[in-house]
This record gives sequence, structure tokens and C-alpha cells, in this order.
Amino acid sequence: MDLHFCATWRWRARCVGGLAAALLVAAQAAHARVTRIVIDERTAVPAAQAGGVDSEMIAGRAFGELDPNLPTNRIVQDIELAKDADGKVRYVSTFHLIRPVDQSKASGMMWHDVPNRGRRLTLNERLERAAGDIELNSAWQGDNSGWTAVRPTMSASVTATHWLQLPIARNSDGSPVIGETMGRIINRSGPDSQPLIVLNNPVPYKPVSLDPRESTLVTRVAESTRGEVIGEQRVPSSDWAWARCDTQNPFPGTPDPTQICVKGGFDPRLLHQVTFKSADAYVLGIGFAAWRDVGHFFKTARADDHGTPNPVAGLVKHSVGRGISQSGNYLRGWLHLGFNQVEAGTPGQMVHDGIWPIIAGRRIALNFRWAQPDGWLELYQAGSEGPQWWLPAVDAVRGGPVAGILDRCTATATCPKIIEHFGSAEVWALKLTPEWIGTDGKADLPLPPNVRRYYIPATHHGGGAGGFDTSLPGVGLPAAGAMCPGANWGRALLPANPVPHLHSVNAIREHFRAWLQQGKAPPPSRYPTLATGTLVPANKASIGFPTLPALRPTVPEPDFVNPVIEYDWGPQFNATDGSGVPAYGVPPIRRVLPMWAPRVDGDGNEFTGVPVVLLQAPLGTYLGWNITADGFHKGQICAYMGGMIPFARTAAERQANGDPRQSLEERYGNYAGYVDAVRRAAARIQDEGFLTADDAKALVEQAQASRVLR
Repeated sequence: MDLHFCATWRWRARCVGGLAAALLVAAQAAHARVTRIVIDERTAVPAAQAGGVDSEMIAGRAFGELDPNLPTNRIVQDIELAKDADGKVRYVSTFHLIRPVDQSKASGMMWHDVPNRGRRLTLNERLERAAGDIELNSAWQGDNSGWTAVRPTMSASVTATHWLQLPIARNSDGSPVIGETMGRIINRSGPDSQPLIVLNNPVPYKPVSLDPRESTLVTRVAESTRGEVIGEQRVPSSDWAWARCDTQNPFPGTPDPTQICVKGGFDPRLLHQVTFKSADAYVLGIGFAAWRDVGHFFKTARADDHGTPNPVAGLVKHSVGRGISQSGNYLRGWLHLGFNQVEAGTPGQMVHDGIWPIIAGRRIALNFRWAQPDGWLELYQAGSEGPQWWLPAVDAVRGGPVAGILDRCTATATCPKIIEHFGSAEVWALKLTPEWIGTDGKADLPLPPNVRRYYIPATHHGGGAGGFDTSLPGVGLPAAGAMCPGANWGRALLPANPVPHLHSVNAIREHFRAWLQQGKAPPPSRYPTLATGTLVPANKASIGFPTLPALRPTVPEPDFVNPVIEYDWGPQFNATDGSGVPAYGVPPIRRVLPMWAPRVDGDGNEFTGVPVVLLQAPLGTYLGWNITADGFHKGQICAYMGGMIPFARTAAERQANGDPRQSLEERYGNYAGYVDAVRRAAARIQDEGFLTADDAKALVEQAQASRVLR
């Protein structure tokens, strides 16, 4: 535990009490409720793929049990409806573990990564393996659907996806728990039936009855970002079926609980939305406890209850939980619900020393009945309820108790060190700004001393491909627009934004390592604020966005940003915790919250936050947003894909196009001038602590090899 953190934290008495308790249990054996591990496969990771260090990947399954009566588990929604005959709740979680073969080369650091939609999370593994770090991925998503479908064993293949086997809730008499849920189909046409998809995975629930009279299918002509519905029509039950059909097997097709077949085929101009009753009430909140216990087992245990040794026993001194996007939101929810406390631990006994939620500004909607973990902020998907901010604060617009994400870990002295970083897409598409300024946007919310916040400006979700030729039309910048993320969302107007997160992440990793291993604090937080005037209402006039020839002159309009929508989930739903039982498959909308965004310069580029070389020596306008070119969402924000508008090469070219931005020649003169601009930017950013020496050198070499102004 960080003594400086305890000395400065305003709940000092609790923290000191937690330190005392932690000292009392320091000599006790670790208690993790993983009772058994099974290693299914091992494979060598050659030194050439592991930064020069021979490594081994170990794939297997962890068998765990939970005591529903413990305070650390009681918060899991429906855990009482998931008990075995002996009163315990059981799960099976997959894991991937990578360690150096020569254990003397282990650094003492373990990165416990949260898979994203079942996929193993990776973050420049070569650097971590070269340092002798241990990498652990373990499952949390128990919806048994698509990439997270349960399988007999776990493979050591890098493409193998993770799954969590957990119970389905049952009433005390053994009868199924029934409730309403929904699914949507967009931009589909023709006679073929269509599955219900959440981002890339099937909706995890199936209807109780295949009789269409017991479900409701509607079509919509349009929806606004604010949830306004245009042209909704109910489809008669005689005109659709739960079935698989195509030209060879026409309507009504073959019964299938995962597909919708429509008489006359799908009209691509319409969105189709079905609500139905299901009995597949997975107790998904167990995923919080399972990830906790697997991480604690590999960090502290010598062996399981059957004598199988922990493959990394004694090698871990510090651990950091990491997640990206969906899995980063998971981490914030995991911490908020108190899961960084060891299951049967006393105050002060924490699982991870650090938490790194990446491009994730909300809490995942997991711990409620009928949750859809693959949700990605389509209309009617939960995840923005309750406090998204760290310290207790008033939710001025929505009401509710004064609360913050760190409330529970503060009470138990189990708050880790935290680094969070974002890009512009999280502001424009992923509803970020209430985390910074609350729901009313009247004041910047304070950060506690154990949190660092870094904003990587003018970047899309996760950053782009990097490089310099990637900004040049006809060289590396494609002429076609990027594909919008999401279920059949469509194509974007602009090509993808190439500004990377990679180099910033490499620098942040080293800061995190030094913070935990040496007690050296990272650089101060850097992000837009109301106080500095760099965070303003999210519209063209307020942010100062120029009129550019590639875009309609009014963009971004006030309703272009994807806003936080407050839904009415019913009386059995706890919005503060994001837990409970929703009353509706399609919840009514109560209100839409105001949203903010960073100011831009005369080129339309954001300038506040962590410096990035490609933004310090720009080759165009780099956007954290893009515009959907066609289909149901035509003209609206293109999910979380960023765009790029290159500068003209010459003054004559820009003047002919009516472009207000200086050309490349006007900015840099020639190729040598651009390389010099990159060299100076790299040196400056390295001095500020946001670029490693190796990356600074590599970027200058890339600029020298580029075709900029050649």
C-alpha cells in the first residue's frame, strides 16, 4: 500500500486502519477461492517473439467456488439463485499465462489483462516479455455466446478466445426466471433471415416461445442520437417468424430461436427491433468475482486445493489489472463494486496494486439481469448509469446519492494506483465527459492522488496505424472511407485517422512500472478542463471547428455527439451500482444529458492533453469522429471511428479547393523541413515524459524514410 496515498487521502483514518489490518494478515496464507486449476496445453514462445527472452504460454481452466454469504460476493445480482445444494456457487474460468522459462529473469510484475469480447488482450507484448513480466488473461464474460461460448478445454493458441462457465438463475422451486430482453437488426436486406447481433456476438438470450405472437417486432425509419424515434410500425405476427430462411427455404422457414425471418425480406432502409421473453438469466456478475479470484490465485497461491502447483508461485510482487474499451469499462465496474478486496480478506488486503482502464470512460453494465456484455452504446444499452467519476460527487441532473467509483475500496483500504487514458473518440462517441465534469458540466471534478488521467487528443478509439505516409493521399491514406464499428453500421465518409496511441502507451507503461516498483509518481494528469477553457459544449461554434471542404459546413452540430441518455429501468434497478432487475426490454427515456468536447485549433485539431508527434507535426486534420456515409445512420456519427482530412501540398492547391488550412509547403517548406519538425517534436515530447528514447529515435527514422514533400 502507498503510504503517501494514505497520508494525503481525506479518509485517512480508514486507510490507516486498513494498513494495520494488512500488516496483521501479511504472514497469513493467501486465501483465494480458486479450488483447482487444470492445465490443458503448453506451448513455447520463442525468444524472437518475446523480446529475446524464451517464454512459455500455459493455457487452462480455473475451477472456483463462491460463498454467497460473504460481503465481497453478496453484491452479485442473483447469486442466491445460483447456489448448488451445498450453498456454494461455482464457475469455470479459462486462463492464458505467459512466463519466462528461466524464472530468474522474472521481473516481479504481472499484468492481469481482461479479455475483450473473449479475445486475449495484448499490449506490445514484446516489451513486457523482454522485461521478464508475467502476462495473465482470464475470463469474465459468461454469456456463452459467439466468441465467449463455453468449450471443453482451453487452447494455448494466441487466437483462442476466453469463456466463463457459470450458472443460470433459477427460482427457489427450480423454475426458470423469466424476463424481457431485446435485439436489433440494421442495414440488412434480402430474403435471408438475420441473427440478432450485439456488436460482433449473438444476443446471448433466446425466446421462451417461438410463437411470434408472444414477441414484438417493430420497424423504424430513423432514430436520432437523442433517442427520438421516427416512423415506428409494428410488424404483424403473421409476417415474421423465429426461423432460418433464404431463397431456397422461404418464409416462414425453419424454426430457429437465433434468427428472424421476415415475409417479403428485409428492407435496408428500416431498423428492426424485437422484444421477447427469455429464461436464459445468466448470473453474469459472477464474472467480477471469478476474475478477482483467478488473479489473486496466480499472484499469491503456492498450489490449488488438490496440490497442483501455481506455475508462477513466488514470482509476482506487483500486479496491475488492465482492460481496453469494453474490458476497461469492466475494470471500472469491478473496482466500483468492491472486487479489489480479496474474497475473504480483511480491510487492506487487495488483489491488484494498480488498475489501468484504457480508452474506457464508463462502467460496464454487467451486474444486472439480462445484461448484454457486448453492448457498445447502441440505443437502449446500459452502462452510463450512476457515478462515472472517482471521488464522491453530486449527480446534479439525475439525482441519486452522492457517490464515486472509489467509495467501496476507500472503505476497505483497497484502492489501487490508477492510470486511465482516453482519446477523442471516447468524448464524441463513448459518452466520456460526465466522468470529468459531472452530469451538469458546471465544474471540473477533482482527482484523488492515486489517479493519473491522460488524454491523447485528436485520436479515434485505440489510436490509428501511425507512421507518416499514412496521412498522404495516394501513398498511404486510402481514398475510401473507413468501416464504422458495430453491427453492420456501414462505411464512413472519411478515411481512418492514423494518429497512434502506441507510443503514448509505451511511455505510460514505464511510468506505471516505476510507480509500483520504485514509488516514482508519473507525470501530472493532462486533459481538457472547464477551468482552462479547453473543454466546451460539443458543437462546431463552441469548439471553434473550421469549415473544411470535405465536410458539410455545419458539422459537428449540437446533436452530432453521442450523448448520455438516462433510461428508466424500473424500481428494481439500482442505477448507482448498475445492478438489479430491469423492468423493460426497451426502457423509456427520461432525459438526455449535455455533452462537452475539447477545443480545436485553426486546423480543426485538438491540442490539449498528451503530446503526440504526428499532432505536433501534422499532415492534416485528425478527428476523433467520422460521419456515416450511407444506410440507416447516414449523416450521423460513425460509431467510434475517427477520420482524417489531409492538408493540400501547395498553396495553389488549397486555394483551388477553398481550404482555409496552410498547405504542407507553407508549413514545412520541404522534406528536410518536415523531418526537422518531427525531430524537434520527438525531443520535446521525450523531455516531457510521454515518449521513450527508443520510440523517439524510431519516429525520426520513419520521418526520414517517408515520402512527405518528396
